[in-house]
Amino acid sequence: MRLSKGNGSVELKHRALKPKILALCAMLILFSTTSHAQDRNWTLTGYVKDLFMYYHPKQIPGFQIDNQYTNTIHNRLNFAWYPTDKLTVVIENRNRFINGNLVRDYPEYQSYVATDNGFFDLSVVPAEGDSWFLHCMIDRAYLDWTSGKWQVRLGRQRVNWGVNLVWNPNDVFNSFSYFDFDYEERPGTDAARIQYYTGTTSSAELVYKLGNNAYGMALAGLYRFSQWSYDFQFLGGWVGPDWMAGVGWAGDIKGAGFRGELSQFIPRDSNSDSEAATVASISADYSFPNSLYLQISGLYNSLGENDQSGGLSPILNPELSAKSLSLGKYELFAQCSFPITPLFNADFSTIINPGDGSFFLGPSFSYSLQTNLELMLSGQLFFGDTTSEYGSVGQLAFARLKWSF
Repeated sequence: MRLSKGNGSVELKHRALKPKILALCAMLILFSTTSHAQDRNWTLTGYVKDLFMYYHPKQIPGFQIDNQYTNTIHNRLNFAWYPTDKLTVVIENRNRFINGNLVRDYPEYQSYVATDNGFFDLSVVPAEGDSWFLHCMIDRAYLDWTSGKWQVRLGRQRVNWGVNLVWNPNDVFNSFSYFDFDYEERPGTDAARIQYYTGTTSSAELVYKLGNNAYGMALAGLYRFSQWSYDFQFLGGWVGPDWMAGVGWAGDIKGAGFRGELSQFIPRDSNSDSEAATVASISADYSFPNSLYLQISGLYNSLGENDQSGGLSPILNPELSAKSLSLGKYELFAQCSFPITPLFNADFSTIINPGDGSFFLGPSFSYSLQTNLELMLSGQLFFGDTTSEYGSVGQLAFARLKWSF
């Protein structure tokens, strides 16, 4: 777990935050179990999930790699307080108890799970053992002030500028991995955000992301509007070591959704290690009258490899950003989903890297056992040569039971 951000004073502040983070998480859990008042100006919602994962790693000739498993009990609490009509205070946290031989055999797994990529380290591991650990993290903590056409939000928040459904080159503040399906809320960032609604379907916003140095900070603006039955957005600014500019759109063609995003990154300093990059994605989706849903999407990443693109695992990539959404130069995605019954849904997705021939298959089935209680079975199956993007991973199977409240 990372405790420092590059200098001693920041490290001491983060160490001092740890007991407070743990106390706040415990307080939210206490509220969720003891409060039943109806006449109140706050809300507390969340869920409890149990996720079992079985992992069969890619086998390498001459080596025996054991199968791995984990079981995660995951509790999320979403607290919102409304002290006035204009002001909202939000704190949300996730608490996870993770155990299994993957924790025991790969100590770096705990470090990956517990890493907080924000300016403030709001992640803590209060207890751990040889094959288990308890992780608590605050991933939302902000003040939201709204008055007329103005909205100001300060603190850890989700800045979602992406319009596509799989890959989001415009999502420069909160990039996420498609494979991280169990984190529906997506990561947050420590930032100040100012929005001004210029019309019913148009707005302008400016976001400043905190950082310890010029390479860790970001300052970017976005303007979105509607025209010709499409929603358009233009964005640009300073993101870490780069200048960036982007465009995105969302609309439809004869009832089929049509979305796209493009971002261009140019290094601000010619002496830095950063490289210029063009990242673009496009997608189409359609829902048939019988509720069959289809989606196709494509990604272009100028920094990606066009042949053997092995490297960081696509499911454990701490360096993920809008500039590095894939290891391959080209990616193709397809998905189909169909409700077999009103309570039973089947879903199948695939991602193909045409450059190195590796691919991913993702079958998934969910069943609503009763109100707010869902059972899901899914797989993440990776195939290809060992040196390819998806060929070095192996196969994973998941079973999840989720109760929302």
